[in-house]
Amino acid sequence: MPDTKESSLSRGDHAAALSSVLIVDDEPDIVELLELTLIRMGMEVASAMNIDDAKIQLRSRPFQLCLTDMRLPDGNGLDLVRYIVNQHADLPVAVITAYGTTENAVAALKAGAFDYLAKPVSLKQLRCLIKSALSLPPMQSATTASDTQSSQSTLLGESLPMQQLRTTIEKLSRSQASVYISGESGSGKELASKLIHERSARHGQAFIPVNCGAIPDSLMESEFFGYKKGSFTGANTEHDGFFQAAHGGTLFLDEVADLPLAMQVKLLRVIQEKRVRKIGDTQERNIDVRIISATHQKLNECVENGKFRQDLYYRLNVIELRMPPLREMREDIPLITNAILKKLCWINGRTPCSLSKEALTALVSYDFPGNVRELENILERTLALCPDDKIDRNELQLTPMEAFQNTTASSQTVPADHRLPLQDYLDRLEKESIMTALEKSRYNRTAAAKLLGITVRSMRYRMERLGINQEK
Repeated sequence: MPDTKESSLSRGDHAAALSSVLIVDDEPDIVELLELTLIRMGMEVASAMNIDDAKIQLRSRPFQLCLTDMRLPDGNGLDLVRYIVNQHADLPVAVITAYGTTENAVAALKAGAFDYLAKPVSLKQLRCLIKSALSLPPMQSATTASDTQSSQSTLLGESLPMQQLRTTIEKLSRSQASVYISGESGSGKELASKLIHERSARHGQAFIPVNCGAIPDSLMESEFFGYKKGSFTGANTEHDGFFQAAHGGTLFLDEVADLPLAMQVKLLRVIQEKRVRKIGDTQERNIDVRIISATHQKLNECVENGKFRQDLYYRLNVIELRMPPLREMREDIPLITNAILKKLCWINGRTPCSLSKEALTALVSYDFPGNVRELENILERTLALCPDDKIDRNELQLTPMEAFQNTTASSQTVPADHRLPLQDYLDRLEKESIMTALEKSRYNRTAAAKLLGITVRSMRYRMERLGINQEK
């Protein structure tokens, strides 16, 4: 007689009655356990004892999930995972591994497995895995994703690097593996992480972005893990940390290289144990969180320099996603530019603006050390200072750095030793923009701030920071 909890679960899963699951295992006891659990969840079950039999089953009928053991009589479970990824891309496959074989689990995830289960199989984890796998949205092709570019949460572009990026994101979204996103500042790492979450089985749960470099060291533990009321001075109420807030969903750790070593140790334990304890609490709580991390730094070099723990690096970097810089996708710049202009005009209540042919050529030729974020800043500044609906090349106010570049569409990139450090370069852009606004307003700071779309207080602060003389 099933207990009340499991009976309730079966009734709740009745909607999935037509879902079919393929079990691939040569151990009768394991197969029987999995079959009983799945049937009680209202699912149809088929089984195979080896890879060849599994392939025959997969060709004969559709399945919504495949569970395979790692060791099979005629090969390795990874071989079946790769076959399914190549031949049945829409089918999530989970691997059952021996207890403690973390290397096998990581290898399965890298091969394209949705998730893994360790022996002895926990029925609670099995049910959770099945529910997640069955809630995956249908796969999109790179072309389909491009067709939905009206969405602001879409990576725009038709270049080969962008199509490959969208395809990789689609594959990553169908896995529970930790993802490390590498790339330069402004290349869209957070947007990529959101897309992975939105296309994953966790799309109905929270996406919690965290800028690790913006949290004071003294607040790290309480912000990540939460605290109980009265656990320290000022703890007037109980507080959930980032992990609790992201339970069931995705936690995005941006600039993860900025985490202090002491916090890296605690973070590693939480990821390994999947349990977290609030400050002042006596009990640990289970957490179900997918970790996506990113940084503009080279994390492997941080490991070599002793600034980042190697064991945490391998936990976070199960699969790496590289974000291409904008200069590698020059053919996408017109499309991205028009989308940004349309958005900025709508936000500012302006009639739609467009670029002259010369202005667009200049942008396509430009190297963009700050990537898409810099492009957006350039266009926002240009709109603030340009009252016309047609933007000319000179109104873009590109820096003299452009002189190192060929101004044709087939231009070469600027040699690295000719580039300014990014912050110096951005400060230079900001200073030139402010000086132009001051000149147009005859050094009336209120009018200049209005032209730039910022407050007078912000204008004063920026002038002081950049060393701009406030008197003409």
